[in-house]
Amino acid sequence: MGKGLIIAAIAAALAGCSTAKGGFCAVASPLRLSGKIVDALSDEEARALLAHNRKGAKLCGWRS
Repeated sequence: MGKGLIIAAIAAALAGCSTAKGGFCAVASPLRLSGKIVDALSDEEARALLAHNRKGAKLCGWRS
């Protein structure tokens, strides 16, 4: 998975707006990456990924 694709996935997931298919919990899922990919993330990308997963935990009851 390319770095640009990861950024796009994180950005789309963080949007969190309602769509015709439903709200955030209906269309989003936790982002889980391999250690190798995590090591390649910038600090900003890592913060965005963590924010997405924390939002899901709070709104949707996701667990680690």
